[in-house]
Amino acid sequence: MRLVIAMMQHETNTFSPVPTPLERFARGNTEPVPYEGDAAIEAFRDTGTALGGFIEVAEAEGAEIICPIAASAWPSGVVEDAAYDYMTAKICDAVEAGCDGILLHLHGAMVTKSLVDGEGPLIKRLREIAPDTPMGIALDMHTNFYPDMATYADVIAGYQTYPHVDIRETGVRAAKPVIAMIKGGLRPTMAWGNRPMLPHVMRQGSGDFPNSDIQAMAQRMEAEGALSASFFTGFPHADIELAGSSAVVVTDNDMALAEKLRDELLDFAWDNRRDFIYEIEPLGESLARAKKLAAETEGSDTKGPIVLLDHYDNAASGGSMDTMKVLEGILDAGLTDVAFFAVFDPEAVQALIEAGIGNETTIALGGKTDLDAIKHKAAPLQVTGRVKLISDGRFKNHGPMSAGMQMDMGPTVVFDTGNVEIIVISSHLEPHDEAAFLTLGIDPVRKKFLGLKSRVHWRAGFKHIAVETIDCAGIGVCTSDYDMLDFKHVRRPIFPLDQVNDPASTAD
Repeated sequence: MRLVIAMMQHETNTFSPVPTPLERFARGNTEPVPYEGDAAIEAFRDTGTALGGFIEVAEAEGAEIICPIAASAWPSGVVEDAAYDYMTAKICDAVEAGCDGILLHLHGAMVTKSLVDGEGPLIKRLREIAPDTPMGIALDMHTNFYPDMATYADVIAGYQTYPHVDIRETGVRAAKPVIAMIKGGLRPTMAWGNRPMLPHVMRQGSGDFPNSDIQAMAQRMEAEGALSASFFTGFPHADIELAGSSAVVVTDNDMALAEKLRDELLDFAWDNRRDFIYEIEPLGESLARAKKLAAETEGSDTKGPIVLLDHYDNAASGGSMDTMKVLEGILDAGLTDVAFFAVFDPEAVQALIEAGIGNETTIALGGKTDLDAIKHKAAPLQVTGRVKLISDGRFKNHGPMSAGMQMDMGPTVVFDTGNVEIIVISSHLEPHDEAAFLTLGIDPVRKKFLGLKSRVHWRAGFKHIAVETIDCAGIGVCTSDYDMLDFKHVRRPIFPLDQVNDPASTAD
């Protein structure tokens, strides 16, 4: 048995100014190119990734594994055509050389300069190359689903957790039916559909209602016989026609059941759509609450940090990660014993490295990127502090999210103002694993405050230690204020941009 397995992952924020060339897909690699071949297999074996799940299933079957590319980029602006062409050519060439099965770890929300749907055309092209070859796809929960994905794939499985702590398991869910197809006897049938709704990302956590109940429904459907059941919350920061929520159910040769289960997922989500709306608190009020809470717990036996979420500027949703509004508020409020992760500013990192460990300096920190989509001009912040630590920024995740994966912040500096330890990085990375702090000599459990440029993924590594969470509305292209975003291409009407009461779905 010969299997082609590959990864091509990108969540595109069409409002983001951050460019997406091929080298951005080299995430975790020491070279500015994506992993390929045997190096990819070694990098992802025994990791909490869908590719790791594919490898696990393939090796259990004694299959020959071909991995033409394992490309993963932090979310950012539209993908450059040259990067897309390079990655898709690698995958197509491998399939054209012959195989018994195809397993792909895609995102489901990739937009390129030429394509609003980056995944569907690849799947269609592979089907043209290999008309009868079983094909399974693992997708992110934030997929913006397009029809070609269902038309040309045999099996689709989406993450059922957010934070995404089931990525490896999703790879296994996509792979096992493909193996069964190769061995004979399994005939997957797939039903998909959507609803005109754009859930706020801050309300999409799988620990929060209604997504908690929706994902439990999907898991129950699989336990009762569906090959896979997936509800995709969608990624609202992609201004494309079919951005938003959808569902896919795959059964063994039972389309009526697949359609019934699909509608159960979609109807529940639609009926509870108002619970996907996120209410924003002004930053001043958030920081005042943080200061009051710290005073109330001073001297108590309470252990663990108060988490301050700078959720408008998250690298895992396409943020520039260099807006300074929340950090400036923290400094102005006089909060103490804070670790802040992180400010993306390669220029500042180099200046701090030149200043040297132990030395005090003043720098213009962050604010290097204009955010034209929200009419925000770059605004650096003058900060005085001491260079406490310099690191190469490489570490491996402890988990539970993407356990064992090599991560890379690029050259990194801990810049200590006396009250706030500011982590300044050279490569985008969202804080969702304690190793990001521990590798820099900071124990997050012992801090009074953790400032995190994150939205929901932080819960994977820090929720269990947080004594309180305070959302801080700053500035950035990951804004939860839809009024700041000029949607031009998304289908209308759509909830909550419009008051929509028609429950009719678009299904294939």
